[in-house]
Amino acid sequence: MRFKTLAMASTLAATLCTTAQAQTEIQWWHSMTAVNNEWVNDLAKQFNESQKEYKIVPTFKGTYDESMTASIAAFRSGNAPHILQVFEVGTATMMASKTAIIPVGQVMKDAGEKFDPTAYIPAVAGYYTAPNGQMLSFPFNSSTTVFYVNKDAFKAAGIPTDKLPATWPEVAAAAAKLKASGHKCPFTTAWQGWTQLESFSAWHNVEFATKSNGLAGLDARMKINSPLHVRHIENLANMAKQGLFIYKGRGNVPEASFVSGECAMINTSSGFYGNVAKNAKFAYAVAPLPYYPDVAGAPQNTVIGGASLWVMSGKKPAEYKGVAKFFTFISQPEVQSASHKRTGYLPVTLASYQLTEKSGFYKENPGTDVAVTQMIRKVTDKSRGIRLGNYVQVRAIEDEELEQVWNGKKQPKEALDEIVKRGNEQLERFQKANKG
Repeated sequence: MRFKTLAMASTLAATLCTTAQAQTEIQWWHSMTAVNNEWVNDLAKQFNESQKEYKIVPTFKGTYDESMTASIAAFRSGNAPHILQVFEVGTATMMASKTAIIPVGQVMKDAGEKFDPTAYIPAVAGYYTAPNGQMLSFPFNSSTTVFYVNKDAFKAAGIPTDKLPATWPEVAAAAAKLKASGHKCPFTTAWQGWTQLESFSAWHNVEFATKSNGLAGLDARMKINSPLHVRHIENLANMAKQGLFIYKGRGNVPEASFVSGECAMINTSSGFYGNVAKNAKFAYAVAPLPYYPDVAGAPQNTVIGGASLWVMSGKKPAEYKGVAKFFTFISQPEVQSASHKRTGYLPVTLASYQLTEKSGFYKENPGTDVAVTQMIRKVTDKSRGIRLGNYVQVRAIEDEELEQVWNGKKQPKEALDEIVKRGNEQLERFQKANKG
């Protein structure tokens, strides 16, 4: 009996071992926090439960900057993940790291998975596609900049909520009424470089940088000290002096001040929607970005934000097959639509957008289609997107110089001139390092 029990135990152990060995693990490094971290974990769980061969293991690796730094160190030591989430400003750097990545189009083709770049929203697919037409990374949490409003705060200040501010003069007027009613933070902005310089440029169809904002060559140079850019930063600086615009910090830090009800208006990512929907204790609205009505061609379209998924090199063919299977899974219209509804990130395929529209979600939740409608318009050479080298460093320069404006230490024109000067130094460095 004892021998029979031991034999059964041995057989069971062998079976479990074989099962464990048969399941290929795919490491996925990401930078999603709070409700979006929950979403990432749920996506991995859904995929893992849908089949037995592969297991996606999502791991939070800090902010976008931190995860990129960690991945470079891991790649050099031979321990890079299979999938790395990289924010859009890191795209040019990843494109230049040819030995470190494998184009997603190639990964899908080699694995025999159906992959049609034309199925994706053009502004999304185009941004992550090389000049030769090959898609380099997988569009994942693509977002764009939108305008959030606290409707309860508007009502308390006597501001109509049936027609929200659409222009910058209207934003300033609403901010003045909010302040007069006792509101201490009428307007704030997150991701200030992205919202007030990058998206601002595309939305008004003015150049952010030469060479189609860097999409047409590494020799692009910045142009954000134009009269329109100066005018806008001067207006924001004046609002700051009057207590109408309150600067709340870099990145997404200011978002907490909107969710708490402290700030009544904010420009930030459409991907903030999931946080607002879950945690805001007031009525809110999502609206298009404000624009200057006297600028010809405005509003045009906004540019892509968020991040994409890059496939790192040096892995086994069987592992890449698992990566491809996962990408196919999260590309399904039903999965994409559910993710869009949950997070506010764009439904990156046209089929998932159409499915969401047919479900009645946009009618039931007014404003949730703003991000999509801002992005699916016909783009121009000035509004297709911004792809510049060393852009993580350029964004830091934008933050440093704009902070000098908000605290009254620099004039807007002086700060923008300095962003152009220092930014171009970074672009020249990147160009020299990647001439080949």
